[in-house]
Amino acid sequence: MSRVWKWNRPVTVREVLEDLQKERSIAYTTVMTVLDNLHQKGWVRREAEGRAYRYEAVSTRAAYAAALMNDAWSQSDNPAAALVAFFGMMSEEQRQSLSDAVRIVQGPQTQEPTEPSESAERPEQPEQPERPERPEPGEAPPENPASAQDRDGR
Repeated sequence: MSRVWKWNRPVTVREVLEDLQKERSIAYTTVMTVLDNLHQKGWVRREAEGRAYRYEAVSTRAAYAAALMNDAWSQSDNPAAALVAFFGMMSEEQRQSLSDAVRIVQGPQTQEPTEPSESAERPEQPEQPERPERPEPGEAPPENPASAQDRDGR
């Protein structure tokens, strides 16, 4: 899949074989079998071109990585603790990428928050619920009905 994703276009068994042979010895039939297996599993689609096929990825590498992360997260008995542990493993660059991704998903803000003056009291803002405190490791987080989803992400 790495080769198919790298080229981001339909590829032949011969192209993948020649690229792999730069690194190690591998048989044509091995590459053909792997690409056929990926086709049977639905990872690639193929179109006949003469006596050969051209194979193309069904989804992007990013979509595949996201599906893996979602699957691993959904199998956790404590998703909040799993996320905290995962975030703790991230580099500063990865955390910045996460922050950027959250901003993209949230979309543009409709209003810029303003700082209240020192003499004015802060008005109540019922539309923004209080943020729950972080759960202790091993403790289940409080349920958030606004973000409750089933295992299929609906």
